[in-house]
Amino acid sequence: MKLLSKKGILFIFLIIAIIGGVIGFKMANKSHLDISSSAPKITIQATQLIDEFLINETTANANYLDKLIAVNGTISSIKTEDENGIISLKTADDFGSVLCHLSKEATQILPQIKIGQNIQIKGICTGFLMDVILVRCEIINQ
Repeated sequence: MKLLSKKGILFIFLIIAIIGGVIGFKMANKSHLDISSSAPKITIQATQLIDEFLINETTANANYLDKLIAVNGTISSIKTEDENGIISLKTADDFGSVLCHLSKEATQILPQIKIGQNIQIKGICTGFLMDVILVRCEIINQ
């Protein structure tokens, strides 16, 4: 009787492990959204975007988190880290900005861009710390 219950427990554990493995495999191989050819769900000004996060972060997360958005703004800084460009868009808040982490393709355009220039960038919003963060960004117009 004890041997049968140990086999039953082992069988249940094996089934759970197989299901977990299949789910993990599917998540690891999930296709990513092609940002360069996809249309953004929302277009917004950088100042309005950060203001919405400052006023009510929960509501802003519901509206923007993990969504492809286009942001219009004025470039306040340009830098490169680990061969990827990062553009910061100016906002009315002295301590926060919209940080746009560029794709490898968009990073190649950085020499053509200047601080103070108006730009539109689209990317996936990953949330708010002191800045609103967009990743995998593409430059729409410069």
